[in-house]
Amino acid sequence: MKIGVVGCMGRVGSLLVTEILSGNWDGVELAGGTVLPGEERETGYFVTSDAAKLFERADAVIDFTCPTATLHHAALAAQHGKSLIVGTTGLSAEDEAQLRKAAEKTAIVYAANMSIGVNILLALVEQAAARLGEDWDIEIFEAHHKHKVDAPSGTALAIGKAAAAGRNVDLETVADWARHGQTGARKKGDIGFAVARGGDVVGEHMATFYADGERLQLGHVATNRALFAKGALRAALWTDGQKPGLYSMKDVLGL
Repeated sequence: MKIGVVGCMGRVGSLLVTEILSGNWDGVELAGGTVLPGEERETGYFVTSDAAKLFERADAVIDFTCPTATLHHAALAAQHGKSLIVGTTGLSAEDEAQLRKAAEKTAIVYAANMSIGVNILLALVEQAAARLGEDWDIEIFEAHHKHKVDAPSGTALAIGKAAAAGRNVDLETVADWARHGQTGARKKGDIGFAVARGGDVVGEHMATFYADGERLQLGHVATNRALFAKGALRAALWTDGQKPGLYSMKDVLGL
């Protein structure tokens, strides 16, 4: 499979290129990558500022960029009939609707976190929320490096959605995004969020279920961004032969 990387000079994009070129993935080759106009340079592989040219060369494209760019790439994926793996965070409900529209014509895997461990965590959180009930208060904490621009993280939101799904409720109706001042007593059934930003933290997530006399904590700590690249490549390979549709890492991992 020929895999393209949009934003190939970025934090995760460069790791993807390294992973593809490592020789550890049978049947995988680098189709090339994209950079911003004026940033083209000799790399030893195909690089362009025109994403359409990359989609023409690739069987699947991996995208860890920004929402605006991701929607453009989704349209190109649909136009060219190429698979798209999206690890971009910060997408709005309207953005996700556009992804679903593009997925009517090609296979798109969209996940806030490509880590295998995180996706196991999501399944566990949903199961715990379903079994413990509203007598257990749910709080979600996440920490990332100081350069991250969105909050809460896409992964924290995914954890919140998993907990809400376990309780058969919509996260937007029970989420408590911030607390300050005289907030009053905690509302039963709410799902709280807390965020930290600092240093070079790759990613830490913890879902805590609080009850009288005990608590249950389910968490994940990422220590190397290479795990995101490996998960994305696994997702790209999985799309080979898949019908058009919007998929998640739950589909990829068979969870």
